[in-house]
Amino acid sequence: MPKLVDHRKRRELLAQAAWRVIRRAGLDGLSVRTVAEEAGMSLGSLRHYFGSQAELLAFSMRLVSEQATRRIEGLPYTGEPRADILLIIAELLPLDEVRREEAEVWLAFAAKAVSDPAIGELYREVHEQLYAGFRRMLEGLAAVGLAKPGLRLETETKRLHALVDGLVLHHAAAPERVTSEDMLAAVTLHLDSLLERPAE
Repeated sequence: MPKLVDHRKRRELLAQAAWRVIRRAGLDGLSVRTVAEEAGMSLGSLRHYFGSQAELLAFSMRLVSEQATRRIEGLPYTGEPRADILLIIAELLPLDEVRREEAEVWLAFAAKAVSDPAIGELYREVHEQLYAGFRRMLEGLAAVGLAKPGLRLETETKRLHALVDGLVLHHAAAPERVTSEDMLAAVTLHLDSLLERPAE
């Protein structure tokens, strides 16, 4: 009986091989050939899963967001809005090797988005998803009366989004200067500044 291959799982493994190439050699060092070599697969076999380098790049980029989303969906939520928001944001910060890998790959794509229209379009797609997620968090605080009166929702969403993006970049570039503890402390302090009654 022929061995069954999980097509989606194989695509994810190839995308993760692409991530390793990106972390080692940057996006300019990535090609279907280098990914096939990294995955220990023939070029022909890889093309069975991805018809082009552009398709491989798009899948690899979206997978960063999808993995974080899966973790967020499986979090042990407490029902306490402030604590739950901190849980969610922690999944977007490079606090362990898995999240550090995602952050470094995402930053490589973000840098390339400036000069590559196709990657720029994908970047904006995921950027908007993140923005919408941050907005829902703050809308939730306002809905239960925890946010400060007169909270400027759009401005504060952009500010929180920018803070998280900045912490990811600073940690990736200089982890000894911006530690995991620093990132969590900054997010906690910022979130408390939005609350009518900060946690003790």
